[in-house]
Amino acid sequence: MKKLEKTALVLATLLVASASLHAEAKITAPVTGKGTPKYLFVFVGDGMSYPQIQSAAYYAGKDAAGIVDVVKKSENPSDSPEMKALSFYQFPVAGSASTYDATSFAPDSASTATSIFTGYKTHSSSINVDITKKIKYRTIAEQLRDQKKYKIGVISTVNLNHATPAATYAHQASRKSNYPIGLELVESNFDYFAGGALMEPQDKNKDKTSIYELATNAGYKVCFNQKSASNLENGDKAIVIAETLADSDSMSYDNDRKNGEWALRDYVRKGIEVLDNKTGFFMMVEGGKVDWACHANDARSSIADTLALSEAVEEAIDFYNKHPKETLILVTADHETGGLTIGYAGTDYNLFFRTLDGQKISYAKYDSDYVSAYKKNGTSFEDVMKDVEALFGLKLPGSNGSNKNGGLVLTDYELDRIKTAYEKTIKNDKSRNQQEYDLYGTYEPLTITITHVLNAKSGLGWTSNSHTGLPVPVFALGAGQEEFKGFYDNTEIYKKMAKLTKVVKD
Repeated sequence: MKKLEKTALVLATLLVASASLHAEAKITAPVTGKGTPKYLFVFVGDGMSYPQIQSAAYYAGKDAAGIVDVVKKSENPSDSPEMKALSFYQFPVAGSASTYDATSFAPDSASTATSIFTGYKTHSSSINVDITKKIKYRTIAEQLRDQKKYKIGVISTVNLNHATPAATYAHQASRKSNYPIGLELVESNFDYFAGGALMEPQDKNKDKTSIYELATNAGYKVCFNQKSASNLENGDKAIVIAETLADSDSMSYDNDRKNGEWALRDYVRKGIEVLDNKTGFFMMVEGGKVDWACHANDARSSIADTLALSEAVEEAIDFYNKHPKETLILVTADHETGGLTIGYAGTDYNLFFRTLDGQKISYAKYDSDYVSAYKKNGTSFEDVMKDVEALFGLKLPGSNGSNKNGGLVLTDYELDRIKTAYEKTIKNDKSRNQQEYDLYGTYEPLTITITHVLNAKSGLGWTSNSHTGLPVPVFALGAGQEEFKGFYDNTEIYKKMAKLTKVVKD
């Protein structure tokens, strides 16, 4: 009888919590879908398909009020089936888009962003050119600038001449043409750029004029710190480079972000302030490091940056509440990365998202701040494991706690996996046989093995270090939202935006 009472209590608590499911930023304006959008936000979670957003929602809901104590005391210690809605879960319209390109079912960001912003398919690695790589495609951002006189903003957590942000303004046969893409950034005359530093701002040989200098000469205010970015005013033309730069000169992963360091939503808020005008504006916002985290199979960092994107969307929701008949907000993705799965053979049907709380650092920061020092100093495995416990929560076999059902104590098998990876890392051995490539890809063996073990303990799994062919979600709120219902190809996203804003292909 007591067991039945306890089960009933757990179920009742879950029902109460489910009934109170909500997002932080509320839609307070009428949601009619009527009107013509003259303020258009497109949020792109790079590598972010259904597994990424749902794992983020589950992680955010793991400590739902009224749930934790009941679950801890119940006979089933796995996480309760609870989630916290991401900001765009409250959008009235949800659709899905296929992502294949002209050459692949598992495409890259260059070709998929081309589809989203021009309505055409192209080769993987090409940006806004046709399959012959000779014909250039005009983007929705360029058309809105020229035909409607809209102001244009481009924001990304990765480099501003990386594939997705570049797909709003550049036209290149190869996404790796970093300096030419930078030249096109300046030539675009877009109004507000914010994100990571430009790749190769002086060309590969560093013998050409810096893109930053060219931008300054073209009338841009180029800001390299938050203070100068904070001083930007409405009507300024600006390029904002994040003050704190992380791997490859991108913005910090959100779970590495320091107190006072701007989050993605801060760049969006400032962008709205700079761009706001009576004629209209288009803003593309990319959560680019969701993709990078998924390439490295780092679920905790993927979740953190997905939540950061959700929070950035809240800034657009606040704007919508003031202009509901003139604003359209889209949240979508270019492709899925990593083959993330919610469910793992070793945990059966159970999920333990609380294990991810043990991770205090992204894989990239662990590599740069710790692993590089291990290789330089020949750090012992015993000392490495002290860091592993402090930074990832994983404990040596025999430590206090459990090694199953969400426990962070390693089994002998898991410890052996980490030790084998440590030995390959400490030797700086870059070679890979087939088995090692399956285990590590091109990533640091020690780091990716630690995240694999931690993810497996939480009930999450991966199939790849690359992109996959999964469809992606499309959430819509505002003027014309009904256009985005159903299942369609990603090229239709451009076509629907063009139809609603009445731009003409040129």
